Amino acid sequence: MIQDTKYKLTIGWLYPELMSTYGDRGNINVLTKRCEWRGIRVDILNLSVGFDIKLLKNINLLFMGGAEDIQQQIVAKDFTVQKIKALKKKVEDGTPGLYICGALQFLGKYYKDASGTKIKGLGIFDLHTEHPGAYTKRFIGNIVTRSDLASPIVGFENHGGRTCLGDNLKPFGMVIKGFGNNGGDKTEGAIYKNSIGTYLHGPILPKNPQIADFLISKALILKYGAGVKIKKLEDSLEKKAHDYILQKIASFE
Repeated sequence: MIQDTKYKLTIGWLYPELMSTYGDRGNINVLTKRCEWRGIRVDILNLSVGFDIKLLKNINLLFMGGAEDIQQQIVAKDFTVQKIKALKKKVEDGTPGLYICGALQFLGKYYKDASGTKIKGLGIFDLHTEHPGAYTKRFIGNIVTRSDLASPIVGFENHGGRTCLGDNLKPFGMVIKGFGNNGGDKTEGAIYKNSIGTYLHGPILPKNPQIADFLISKALILKYGAGVKIKKLEDSLEKKAHDYILQKIASFE
């Protein structure tokens, strides 16, 4: 029985029906359980097409998964100027967030799809993404990166777009094995304030629980103050899953 505490977090799940491919829903499950195991109450608020921007006010942690080009176009139409301003303010104010694949692309300046159609992004991250064409190689496979938050990080990437970071944006990690943002500069994802963008599906959090704990900790500190500390969990199963992927990748080298 989970004991109730004074701590409670509201996680805002942006466009769950449209932006949730390759097991990204698992990231919500991990965030929820790792809070509950610590006695932290959690509410999941689905922010679907047409959502009221007033709902963003009380959200403590944001999540947005990946999707195909057509879903991104639908989401782009739903993001009014007011919604963009509201989401940008949340990010700038330090609200932690995890943005996977298509969501990472969407937070940039623009995404040019395989047909050459340019989808305007939210302009929150200093990056842009271009798909080189329908007949070019997709970046697919297990990936290992190193990051200040957790190293090594393991996951699975599957994307056709090539993302380039601007001078004002740091990568989330550097590629050890795999392709990363563009297959050339070894960068993977992006991190801005407390917001993480990454191409790692899988989903990323079950095998890399330190990232989940980073997001949870930042959310609690932002809401309740710097004195809040989360207790350490017993993560032997998570470590086994993490190490299995590392071993599997090493066996193919």
